[in-house]
Amino acid sequence: MYYIGIDLGGTNIAAGIVTEEGKIVVKDSVPTLSERPTDEIVTDMANLSKKLVQSIGIEMNEIKGIGIGCPGTIDFETGEIVYSNNIKINHYPLADKFKEHIPLPVKVDNDANCAALGEYKINRHCASVFALVTLGTGVGGGVIINGKVFRGFNGAAGELGHMTIVSGGKMCTCGKEGCLESYASATALISQTKDALETHKDTIMHGIVKKEGKISGRTAFEAAKQGDEVAKKVVSNYERYLADGIVSIENIFQPEIIAIGGGISKEGDYLIEPIREYVYNTGFNKHMTKTKIVAAQLFNDAGIIGAAMLAI
Repeated sequence: MYYIGIDLGGTNIAAGIVTEEGKIVVKDSVPTLSERPTDEIVTDMANLSKKLVQSIGIEMNEIKGIGIGCPGTIDFETGEIVYSNNIKINHYPLADKFKEHIPLPVKVDNDANCAALGEYKINRHCASVFALVTLGTGVGGGVIINGKVFRGFNGAAGELGHMTIVSGGKMCTCGKEGCLESYASATALISQTKDALETHKDTIMHGIVKKEGKISGRTAFEAAKQGDEVAKKVVSNYERYLADGIVSIENIFQPEIIAIGGGISKEGDYLIEPIREYVYNTGFNKHMTKTKIVAAQLFNDAGIIGAAMLAI
């Protein structure tokens, strides 16, 4: 059986045809161009889906269902985007609008919930409580309890990036101050790296930026691995912010596994090991069985696979 998973992001619409076992048969993406009318975005989502079906030589009636993950608060029962601050959409009936193009069963959920579901189903199915933290433009999160996405009574649960870690801190895109997202997203790391570059002219990071043509989430990590003390400080501060957020997640949910996803998670143990050490030696965690803190495995495919899992 085949299913379609669609990951609607602020930059790209990614989609794939996925088997019942969670294997991606084919995938592709197109630019979101998020400032345009939402109806146009939905049209492109549907056209991309049709293109994928044609590319493997099957008919649309061989697709059993479609799942869509997108940023924001979702009414899972109706498939409505209630509110999204990263893609400016309010009270938009996404499932119904999509079915005007492709009349198949459609399920919609928050994109981080989908990513968590994908990681859980493919790699972590033994955990009774599982949490995913994704580090990208923002900080996404999803919690799986006994095999089901935890959505809360109103569908808005699991927004792990919007816990406060610095009272009165930096303004977040959600309109609140001091969120984890403002300090531990890739966007925040780039900003922290930029600040360090402006105040330290002798750091190796300048050479890395010149070579790559831009500041990225990798800049400070690459320089730190080369022994740059300024970069080491940037990385250490960033990891501390992230670790403080993970301590709170652990204290609230006590998950057996916390997976860290997004591009920065590709740093592997260089990112994960200091976080483990801090979390394992902080507060309640010193006295209990330890949560496994690991790097996510599916990277950019998690959203596509997880969205397809909604349909399955």
